[in-house]
Amino acid sequence: MAVDTVFLNDEYLPRDDAFVSVDDRGFVFGDGVYEFTPVYGGYFLRMGSRLDRLRAGLRELRIDYDVGGVEEIYHELLGHNGLAEEPMAVVYFQVTRGPAPRTHAFPPAGTSPTVYAYAGPFCRPPHSEWEKGMAAVTFPDFRWGRVDIKTLQLLPNVLAQEAAQRAGVDEAILVRDGIALEGARSNLFVVLDGIIRTHPASNQILSGISRELVLDLARDRRYEIEEGPTPVEKLWQASEVFLTGSSTEVCPIVRIDGTDIGPGTVGPITRDLYDAFIRSVG
Repeated sequence: MAVDTVFLNDEYLPRDDAFVSVDDRGFVFGDGVYEFTPVYGGYFLRMGSRLDRLRAGLRELRIDYDVGGVEEIYHELLGHNGLAEEPMAVVYFQVTRGPAPRTHAFPPAGTSPTVYAYAGPFCRPPHSEWEKGMAAVTFPDFRWGRVDIKTLQLLPNVLAQEAAQRAGVDEAILVRDGIALEGARSNLFVVLDGIIRTHPASNQILSGISRELVLDLARDRRYEIEEGPTPVEKLWQASEVFLTGSSTEVCPIVRIDGTDIGPGTVGPITRDLYDAFIRSVG
């Protein structure tokens, strides 16, 4: 069995031997960014877009880290953990501002960021479960005003997902000012009168890489698409609702807050885009 090896500050070492300072600003403030990358047969899904997003997040937070070596780290982790030949895997990558005395202002120039990454297996649920469709609840969106930065500050998402789990469903749909924005760990798509609708990329959502891929696939298949706000009451007027994400791929939502969406079954557009997604990633 392969050793569970992680990457920490230029070293590959067993997970049990990896330690981070209690003064690290990621631990104290959530001061950092991360990426979560699915791997299909050794191919990192849209790696260029992921590196662009990571680079943009680091720039917005003014954390000095060069992402040029990230892909090499990913390959090394897959190899160390015996995942290089697996059909599906995932790599998590995180950069914090590093360890420093606790004060809200940035630490002195030259403070070294903390860089951590790991690789693990990634498995789809049985297709029979997908065919049943998933359920969700709505939940208030308490997140900060720059959701487009993929930061470590995920407590509102954690609370939303806990609410979903307590309700016995799969996901929470975040609602602010009467607008259904996205899932706690996914992007939201709604089919209304045959038109695929999703919230526009802005500071109010984390525009996912899988979201970009699905939009491209939908355009290729000549679906009509609108990027605009979706009032929460429109969810129950939709014929289909689905979510996209690195871990969810294309996930049909057939029930929200206990009420069926359309006939309460997986819809044809969702199914078509799911099939196209699976073909696109092999």
